[in-house]
Amino acid sequence: MTAVAIALLASDFITKQIALTHFSGTDPTSTLGGLLKFTLVFNSGGAFSIGAGETWFFTTVKMLVIVLMLVVSPRIRTPLWAVSFGLVIAGAAGNLIDRLFRDPSPWEGRVVDWIQLPHWPVFNLADCGVVCGSALVMWASMRGIRLDGTRATEEPAEPDATERTAEVKNP
Repeated sequence: MTAVAIALLASDFITKQIALTHFSGTDPTSTLGGLLKFTLVFNSGGAFSIGAGETWFFTTVKMLVIVLMLVVSPRIRTPLWAVSFGLVIAGAAGNLIDRLFRDPSPWEGRVVDWIQLPHWPVFNLADCGVVCGSALVMWASMRGIRLDGTRATEEPAEPDATERTAEVKNP
C-alpha cells in the first residue's frame, strides 16, 4: 500500500510541476491526433468541477477519507486491498496538497488538472488514482472479498499470535 501510494503521489506531483511549466489553458498541446490534449486548468471544485467555490468542503472530505483509510489499513491482508487503498490515499493526498498549498489560500487552493480526453473534463493523475482505487474497492466488495482476503461466505482468518496476545491482555 505504501509503495503504491508513494509512487502515485510522486508521479502526480512531478507531472503537475511539468504541466505548470509547459502547458497552457489557452493553448492546449495536442497529441495522438487530437485524442489526448494537455490543457492546464485550476479546479476549485470536485470531480467534473462540481461544487466550484466549495473548496473547503473537498479539503475536509479528503482529509477525513485519508485518515479513515489509514485507520482501517492495518487490517489489510491482501494485495488487492493494499493497491486500492494506496491508489485512493495517494489520489486524495495529491489533490489535498493542492488544496492546502496552492493559490488563492490554504484550504481553498485550486487543484492542478492537465489531462484532457475528448468529451471529458480535464483531470490529473491523482484523479486517476481515486477513480481506479475506488473501482477496485467496489469490485472487491461486490465479489465479497474482505480486507483480510477471505470471502464473505468464509470465516475470517484466525488472528496471528500477536493479535491473540493483545486480545488476552485487553479483555
